[in-house]
Amino acid sequence: MGRKKIALIGAGNIGGTLAHLALIRGLGDVVLFDVVEGLPQGKALDLMEGGPIEGFDASVVGSNDYKDIAGADVCIVTAGLARKPGMSRDDLLATNSKIMKSVAAGIKQYAPNSFVIVVANPLDAMVTLCKRETGLPKNRVVGMAGVLDSARYRAFLAAEAKVSVQSVQAVVFGGHGDDMVPVRSACSIGGAPVTDFISEARLAEIEARTRKAGGEIVALLKTGSAFYSPATASIQMAEAYLLDKKEILPCAAYLEGEYGYSGFYLGVPVQIGAGGVEKILELKLTADEKKALDVSAEHVKELVGAMDKVIAG
Repeated sequence: MGRKKIALIGAGNIGGTLAHLALIRGLGDVVLFDVVEGLPQGKALDLMEGGPIEGFDASVVGSNDYKDIAGADVCIVTAGLARKPGMSRDDLLATNSKIMKSVAAGIKQYAPNSFVIVVANPLDAMVTLCKRETGLPKNRVVGMAGVLDSARYRAFLAAEAKVSVQSVQAVVFGGHGDDMVPVRSACSIGGAPVTDFISEARLAEIEARTRKAGGEIVALLKTGSAFYSPATASIQMAEAYLLDKKEILPCAAYLEGEYGYSGFYLGVPVQIGAGGVEKILELKLTADEKKALDVSAEHVKELVGAMDKVIAG
């Protein structure tokens, strides 16, 4: 059997990091696509020259032509304008909607059998547009948000409790924005409730930081947004699919009645395996958590509505 093929659409900071991770983890051959001439080719050459050191034999190709993603098993879409200080994810709507339509057309023509992971912001709107424009089934188009948001939550909790991040279990639901929902009732440290380690007042502060974590990095970088952690989160999802791991991960999935919502993408726990999004898990939420999720879901619906108005002109 030949190696799997991973198409990374967008060769910026996230795309380049994704390529490196995919190669050193041995997930398959990599194609880096970007509209900027020379950018994907340069990064591909740089990565190829690191092969003898890292020990990977997979090929890595840079391209400005969508035909080179033909037959990809996985497409990870990072193409789009990155946030700058003072911008919300929603501010990217008009520009990135145009880019996503072009990307979706390329996937539809050349990689119609791929598993598509959308990373571009505003995430919930972009993954909705990608599904709509590619015409792919809901199990093969998913948004990367919850894995990243949950990792941020876990990192902050581990630092506060002074324990290994591997001892912290936590999940974040909802849209990828300032009203995302850290689910405290599903959070534990070493199997014990998180409140055994951290006071409720301090937890509230950590959860507020989690909601603003992306903006915190944007403010520090000043010229871009996070890329190491989003790339790692995306690779975890791709690996779950390629290796049929049946892994439970929080992702933006298309809902049809789950949690009481239908017809749009929202961050919830899903099972990812060879069938893509194989199952959506419905956790029991507290009344306050469900209320917060309702608020987040309403914002997602408003965002998609705003996107539709932008596209309609």
